[in-house]
Amino acid sequence: MTISALDAARSLTDPIGALGGMWLLHPDTLGPCREAGYPNGYAYYMTGRGGVLGDVDADVVVSAFAFFAPSLVGKMWTAGTAVESARASAARYRDACAAFGRSRLAGFDGAERLADLAGVVVNGVDSSGLALFAGWRAEPLPVDAPARAYQLLHVLRELRGSQHIVGVVASGLSPRDAILAGPGGAAQAEKFGWTAPLTPVPDATQRRAKAEAITDELNAAVFEVLDGNDRAELVSLVFGLAKHLGLA
Repeated sequence: MTISALDAARSLTDPIGALGGMWLLHPDTLGPCREAGYPNGYAYYMTGRGGVLGDVDADVVVSAFAFFAPSLVGKMWTAGTAVESARASAARYRDACAAFGRSRLAGFDGAERLADLAGVVVNGVDSSGLALFAGWRAEPLPVDAPARAYQLLHVLRELRGSQHIVGVVASGLSPRDAILAGPGGAAQAEKFGWTAPLTPVPDATQRRAKAEAITDELNAAVFEVLDGNDRAELVSLVFGLAKHLGLA
């Protein structure tokens, strides 16, 4: 079986989004943050996920996250970095990712091969303009296959997320309007810290479609590093893991 790079990218968008993101705000991840001194889980999430950028001003994190309201990012970044440095927070958060994957991928026979194929894709990416992805790619990987495979799925999720920011900017749409034109609309925008008025620009739907098309094109290019058979195997492994975790 063989599959094109574009078909692979489109097929993997939803499962990698779900698999690679299920740990980010999970109670198993955020629960221990209070013991470390964080005032809340969201501050830990912001500094842990964004901490790979280093000890930077909050505006740098706003740029890399894009879809969160700057006021929310600034508040949570300040609260989190008051507890420990951004790099220390990132290391703590990365360890939580590994622990999450280690427990969830236990018994999944394809972990080693999934890690191998995902690693080839991740290492072949030109990271220009993809700051958050580049930061996470630079983080050390766990030795054991379940944790390594899971961390790489998260990195692939950050990859498409960073590419989507590029697509949104290229489409002439603001991140706020991109959310408002999406499935969650105003309710989703509020979760990301945006406040009223929450009305998208008139052509937001069309521009968002253009942004998605650009994202697909950028994401497809990274899968060219694999041949058609390996791309098909990667898709099969990701869907197999989704089934293993009850997501498919």
